[in-house]
Order: sequence, then structure tokens, then C-alpha cells
Amino acid sequence: MSMIRDLRAAVRPALRRGRTSSDYDATRDPSVTSAVVDCGVYRDGKRVSDHVSPAKAMERVREEGGFAWIGLHEPTEREFAGIAQEFGLHPLAVEDAVQAHQRPKLERYDDTLFTVFKTIHYVEHAELTSTSEVVETGEVMCFTGRNFIVTVRHGGQGSLRALRHRLQQDPELLAKGPSAVLHAIADQVVDGYLAVADAVQDDIDEVEIDVFSAATSRRGGDAGRIYQLKREVLEFKRAVSPLLRPMQLLSERPMRLVDPDIQTYFRDVADHLARVNEQVLAFDDLLNSILQANLAQATVAQNEDMRKITSWAAIFAVPTMIAGIYGMNFDYMPELRWKFGYPTVLVVTVGICFAIHRGFKRNGWL
Repeated sequence: MSMIRDLRAAVRPALRRGRTSSDYDATRDPSVTSAVVDCGVYRDGKRVSDHVSPAKAMERVREEGGFAWIGLHEPTEREFAGIAQEFGLHPLAVEDAVQAHQRPKLERYDDTLFTVFKTIHYVEHAELTSTSEVVETGEVMCFTGRNFIVTVRHGGQGSLRALRHRLQQDPELLAKGPSAVLHAIADQVVDGYLAVADAVQDDIDEVEIDVFSAATSRRGGDAGRIYQLKREVLEFKRAVSPLLRPMQLLSERPMRLVDPDIQTYFRDVADHLARVNEQVLAFDDLLNSILQANLAQATVAQNEDMRKITSWAAIFAVPTMIAGIYGMNFDYMPELRWKFGYPTVLVVTVGICFAIHRGFKRNGWL
């Protein structure tokens, strides 16, 4: 993981220099940090400014009203310092936003809500193996104030560009202020959970069918794939379960920073999240059952192998015993001088072995 972070740090400046005109143009204002992806001022549900620095955006908001929406992608502490100072963000929340890898949560610092969402992306794969990556996680952190919202995104997934354009096409909703943006982000994240849950369900169904198929039952299945899928479901669970309480607070507890009309929409998000959480818990229980069935099949297969080995050992013990007796160098052995002694012993040996084999076969050991 450290190598991936180093590589990302190396290529990020080049990617930022190669942004299209639809992205935020940091070169227009040298005071703007390179981590800013977009910055706009919204009034009455419409975007009224483009290509301004966060400081100028807030200046316009204070003078003319509306709110500012600043989007950042993986800012460094130095890049985020100016924005944190401009919006009066709490140092503890700023530290969490810069370092990332936070648990989903909702915290209030003075007149600012700090919300952490974990984004989940399903990784497509031709075949599920014991090393397949099923889900990929990222983070979206939101600082929501009375007249601003600052979004900080970590990871390659969870882009908010399409969401911003979609909100701009719904001025009535966007006119509700920063809480409308917060709801839209929460709704997009939870909708992503629903899509990933459906895809993971297909993987679990595939593993379940494979474990209980005749061919797999004989060889005891593939515990490696089940363990890998269980680890990925655990990662999914870490993103979903901690978010239940924040969504419940946003949907039920009156907050000055959340428009009452928007609070109704949060109830819908909370319901969807509860459904996903139930699915994830069911996935975990189902994988436990599949794993136990797989281990039971492996034990049964081992017992069958041991019975077969024991049966053949018993069959081969007969000729070994007879050959051992006749291998003793005594002068007086039964039928030692008889003309038909040798073929008689062979026939008796084969007959006994055949009878034992048939007995084991009848009892299911062979």
C-alpha cells in the first residue's frame, strides 16, 4: 500500500496539470491550492461564479449571499491550511481530513458539521480467486457550515463531478443550501452501497453453488476463495455499519445547519442504509455457513479417503500374510510337495481378497 501511495503522490501533480477546462483552474489565482478540484458560489439554486479562489468565493458569499462549495482531492496539510483558516475549521477535523482512513462519523464543531463517508467501489473480475479484490474503498469528508460546504475526497473512486452537475440542474433543491449538497453526497454514497451489495450477492451465490456442486464436494471446495470474500465483506461492513448512527441523527434530530425539508430526504437515505446493513450482516452469516459446510465436506472427503486406504490395506494383508507363511524355510509345510499346491494357494488368496473387496463395496467403503 505504501508503494501505491508513493506512486500516487508522484503522478498527482502531473494529473492536476493535465486537467480539462471543466476542472478548477488553479493558475488563475496563485493563492489557490493545487488540491482544489472545483470552487463555485451558488445563489438561489444557481451557480453564479466560476474559477474563483475559496477566499474570493467566501468574500462574494458574505457580500451577496448564497453559499460556496469547494471540492478538494487528497490535499496535503500545507494545501489545506489556507482553506481551514478561511472557513474556521476545527484543527481536529482538519487533521482527520488530511490523514484520511477515518471511520464513518458525524461530529459537530461550533457551527460546522464534519461528516465522514466511506465510498465503496466493486472491482470487476472475470473469476473470483483467493486473491481477487472484490471491493475498493475511498473516503469523502464534508465540512458543512451555514454558508459553505467543503468536500475532501480520498481515493480514485467517488468522484463528485457528476453529482455537482446533477444538482445544478435542480435549482429548487440546491436553493436549500449546503445541507442539500450534504444529502446528495450521502444519497450517492448509499446508492453505491446498494449497487455493490447486489454485485457481492452474485459472487456469494457463485461460491455457494460451487461449494455444493458434486465435483467440488468431492474435493472439499476452495476455502481460500471463501476467506477472501469474507475479508472483502468485512471491509464493506466497516463502511456501512458505523454510518447508521450519523444518518439517524441527520434524519431525526433537528439541527440548525440542516434544512427541515432536507431532513425528510435524510430519512430515505437512512432507510436505504439500514437495508444495506441488513444485507451485509446476512452476507457475513451466509459466508460463515458456507465456510463451515466447506470444512465439513473436506472432513467427509478425508474420512472417505481413509476408509478406502484402510480397505485396500486389509485386502493386501491377505496375500502378504500367506506369502509370509510360505516364505518361512521349514521342511514340513502344508501341501509343500503337492503338485497343485501353488495354484491352490493362489486361488484361495484371490478368493479371500475378492470376498473382502465385495464386503467393503457393499458397505460403501470402496
